[in-house]
Amino acid sequence: MKVSQIEFQNMKEAIVKDMIARLMLENEITMQTAFDKVYNSTLYEKLSSPDTGLFFQSSGYVYSYLKEELGL
Repeated sequence: MKVSQIEFQNMKEAIVKDMIARLMLENEITMQTAFDKVYNSTLYEKLSSPDTGLFFQSSGYVYSYLKEELGL
């Protein structure tokens, strides 16, 4: 399924927002630390590529991969 660049960006940003919020809540870390962890992750690189299809997945599913990468 093809999506426009704007749709892709919106879907990616929604997942990132959810992951940051969950990191803050579950690990009692600051917003800045959560941003750093997400945006510096290998998962974020993959999420930023439409070819991976990760942006079609639920934020919980993608977050589980981030937790694994961060060892949480």
